[in-house]
Amino acid sequence: MGKITLALLGQHTRIYLADTTDMVEEARIIHDTSPVATAALGRTLTAASIMGKMLKGEKDKLTLQIKGKGPIRSVVAVAWPGGDVKVTISDPKVTVEDTPEGKLNVGEAVGKEGELILIRDYGLKEPYVGRSPLVSGEIAEDLAYYYAHSEQQPSVVALGVLAEPQRKVAAAGGFIAQPLPTITENELEALEGDIAKMPGISGLMGRDLTAREILERLFPSLPVTIMETGEVKLTCDCSKEKLSRALLTIGEEDLREILEVDGQAELHCHFCAKVYHFDEDELRALYEESRRK
Repeated sequence: MGKITLALLGQHTRIYLADTTDMVEEARIIHDTSPVATAALGRTLTAASIMGKMLKGEKDKLTLQIKGKGPIRSVVAVAWPGGDVKVTISDPKVTVEDTPEGKLNVGEAVGKEGELILIRDYGLKEPYVGRSPLVSGEIAEDLAYYYAHSEQQPSVVALGVLAEPQRKVAAAGGFIAQPLPTITENELEALEGDIAKMPGISGLMGRDLTAREILERLFPSLPVTIMETGEVKLTCDCSKEKLSRALLTIGEEDLREILEVDGQAELHCHFCAKVYHFDEDELRALYEESRRK
């Protein structure tokens, strides 16, 4: 489980603060990620969870894809209203050299060229799709750039994952802060001043502090008003029925070949790694269904 807290900084800046330590550790175990892949996975998971918390409709869904030209290639997270999320990564085993400062080089692993793709599905005929180029591959900066240039919403984004030497996730979390149009010049100056001196988010998440204490250390110049706190979790909506539909998409000829050669099939969910087995009778039923289409 994780937690997301909605708060106000001063009177005119909305901020969502997420503690996703347990969720990122669970995702690390599922995907057996290297340390730098865990950092990329965790940052994307955290961002998507916060953005899911921002969704309004019960049937809304959000997909965040970080698609770079680095060795990771792609990280995809899908979130629902309330902030529950699932996540997958193209290459979980990737390794790159650390930065000169000794930190995990997420930008190198993701790639500084590529794009951020955001899909909001509101249950209408066509989903909203937004795109922006990656500016660093560090994910937080890329998301802030997306908000500013694709949605004209100035945003402060911080995302972090702190890993132990044994690869276990010691702390993970982040925040998205968005000044409201009504922000005063004094509050904006205070916000900008705090941002310039801001400590690392992952270090604060690992200190057993409350959400209020974290926000007060991040933004000491602004009063903090906690609005609400809710639990979020890593989840998956896969099912055998959905995987059956996926098998049908490969077509009649390929289904017949699987039947004749293997007589069974195993499909793996890319998000939760659950394995679904289809025996000969089930495959034959799908084959007959494909022939009727």
